[in-house]
Amino acid sequence: MTDNQVDVVIIDTGCANLNSVRFAFERLGARVLVSSDRDVLQQAPRLVLPGVGTAAAAMAAIEAKGLTDIIRGLKQPVLGVCLGMQLLCKSSREQGASEKDVPCLGIIPLDIVELDSAGQPLPHMGWNQLSPGAHPLFAGISQGDYVYFVHSFCAPVSKYSLAESDYGQPFSAAIGKDNFMGVQFHPEKSGPVGARILKNFLALTVATLPQNACQETCA
Repeated sequence: MTDNQVDVVIIDTGCANLNSVRFAFERLGARVLVSSDRDVLQQAPRLVLPGVGTAAAAMAAIEAKGLTDIIRGLKQPVLGVCLGMQLLCKSSREQGASEKDVPCLGIIPLDIVELDSAGQPLPHMGWNQLSPGAHPLFAGISQGDYVYFVHSFCAPVSKYSLAESDYGQPFSAAIGKDNFMGVQFHPEKSGPVGARILKNFLALTVATLPQNACQETCA
């Protein structure tokens, strides 16, 4: 499959949910390539950064593949999924075996913190409602539509929030800055709503991206 035959490239970080994301795009008829090749990533029309597990392990895998600066320098639409969204941020308190915050990609200037669930069970696992903002990633998605979450850490609500949800406290269900977007939920497990979000992502190009992917307060 040549570069001009690809609709989306999934960055191969070796994580477990890679195939589920791939199959979700293929069900939409997309031509999908999984790769960690630097040239392939730079030439892709759009990319997905998946992730499960801990931030420390995921960042170690990205660094071992020599992809840190490549990802930071991408100019085309990039979608982080679940942990992949968190990796776009500055740091994570999901320490794993470390006692320090985990440095992440630093593309979106947010710190990932533990979800304050107000006594509700963690991880936050299951269906929850979205409050989407006005961004093309959420075209056709209504207030209160349900998506599927599995997480204990989150990005706080901020000017970079593209959508919100609530589990004991409001948190960012999606964030964005420039060509980088991330969703905390699993669109590949979120039925027709998730499929619509992935379809919206496939329609994004460098030319159709908003001037800035965060809300107006970013200016």
